Amino acid sequence: MTAIWAGIDAGRTHHHCVVIDGTGKRLLSRRVANDESELLKLLADVLALGDEVTWGIDLADGGAALLIDLLLNHGQHTLYIPGRAVSRASEGYRGEGKTDAKDAAIIADQARIRRDLQPLRPGDELVAEIKVHTGHRRDLADDRTRVINRLHNHLTSIFPALDRALDLTNTGPLILLTGYQTPASIRRTGARRLETWLRNRKVRGAAQLAEKALAAAESQHTSVTGEKPTAQLVHTLAKEVMRLNEQIAETDKVIEARFREHKHAEVIASMPGIGPLLGAEFLAATGGDMTAFDSPDRLAGFAGVAPAPRDSGKISGNLHRPRRYSRRLQRVFYTSALISIRCCDESRRFYDRKRAEGKRHTQAVLALARRRVNVLWALLRDGRCYESIPPVTNAA
Repeated sequence: MTAIWAGIDAGRTHHHCVVIDGTGKRLLSRRVANDESELLKLLADVLALGDEVTWGIDLADGGAALLIDLLLNHGQHTLYIPGRAVSRASEGYRGEGKTDAKDAAIIADQARIRRDLQPLRPGDELVAEIKVHTGHRRDLADDRTRVINRLHNHLTSIFPALDRALDLTNTGPLILLTGYQTPASIRRTGARRLETWLRNRKVRGAAQLAEKALAAAESQHTSVTGEKPTAQLVHTLAKEVMRLNEQIAETDKVIEARFREHKHAEVIASMPGIGPLLGAEFLAATGGDMTAFDSPDRLAGFAGVAPAPRDSGKISGNLHRPRRYSRRLQRVFYTSALISIRCCDESRRFYDRKRAEGKRHTQAVLALARRRVNVLWALLRDGRCYESIPPVTNAA
């Protein structure tokens, strides 16, 4: 039986494929369009070169999604090799240049010699939908942050006192900025009329917000050059943030509904500190399939909450955060650990004990996150929900 290895350097419009045999000799090197007919032709040509094919690819989604689904649908053994691993491995190969063909050859060779690579599996349609929605939510949240930063910059340039007084992550101040952006306009309106205007738009704490705005306006009587066009930009950006808030709220509802449909939703949500959004992020990061993690240590390593040793010579016990891990999954466990400290007595006691041992806040939270990985992995393995007091087993 002839074994061959095919490496794919994936791109948005085109991929490059290099096929090698057991000695590393190139059997094929081809650039193909990211098109179904072209990819199927490539698949047929590669299968004709050997009896057993192992594929390696440096992307797990995005532009490589069509190719991956085609390979998995045809029963092909496909390994995922992160781009960072390919970049580091390239230092051990001859030549300093970087080309798609060279990267594809490195991917093929890494698939041939390494035994620790993660195989890609057919995706769950529900998890794929959750992944799309959670990714879209992150994009919306990033857009909102950028718009809020621009809003701060423009407001500071004409009315710094009001910028200091307002929390632009809340709806009330944003509504205020859609109507009033300058000190003169707020002073002309007055506290009572401004309060009424805010109340008519269902702003909570309208009286306090009006008083803050008027106090800021009384502290500035200078009209800054370019105030009028900047005020119009502030009005537009405030509306943009409100629109993004509405989109995020709608997306949250969709994510929660899809998360509740998953078979592990009840177990995941039973963990203190994990709600529908973090639970959906967990499913999106892990694929919702715990068979890919044969132990809690494997899951903790993937989540970046298990320290990696860096010992050398006489130095031992030197632990650092691993370089390769899922940032998304680490955020799930770290954020949920922070929340659990406030809402779960067991988590609070564990955190306090670590702090008493001399650990810094971040170290204590990471230690708690690592412990929670063990708990969640065991719950998913056994298919049972979290209980604050473990069940008592009667002696035989």
